[in-house]
Amino acid sequence: MLELNPGLIIWTGITFFLLLLILRTVAWKPILTALQTREDTIRSSLDRAEEAKRGAEHILEENRKNLSRAEQESFRIINEGKSLAEKMKSEIVEKANAQARRMIEEAREGINREKEVALSELRGEVADLAVLAASKILEETLDVRKHRKMVDNFLKELPKS
Repeated sequence: MLELNPGLIIWTGITFFLLLLILRTVAWKPILTALQTREDTIRSSLDRAEEAKRGAEHILEENRKNLSRAEQESFRIINEGKSLAEKMKSEIVEKANAQARRMIEEAREGINREKEVALSELRGEVADLAVLAASKILEETLDVRKHRKMVDNFLKELPKS
């Protein structure tokens, strides 16, 4: 079965310690240096990532502020547009009302002029009829101009309505 050989145990121990000593001098320092370098690289990468995260958060906050300012500006522009539209609407309505009043006034003046022309023509016709009627009644020829002037004076004295 298993036999213990003290010489083999001693030589195995000596070999193990020699190998450990050789590895410690040759391999242990480069492995530790490589691990330290890797740890430093990872730490600096984490630091840069944290710094980039803070930068991104700062940029995100700036973008939110800019978006808020843009929204406020757009609301202001919209409100100014509405105000301007209301003002223009009021001006257009006022101009339309003024034009309508002017047109009504012009129509009234035209009606009054037409009324005066019609009344003048009517007076002329009445005067002619009155002279004709008077001449028929008197059965004599009257001086038309003289009598016409008399009738016109009489009609001028009548009320205008």
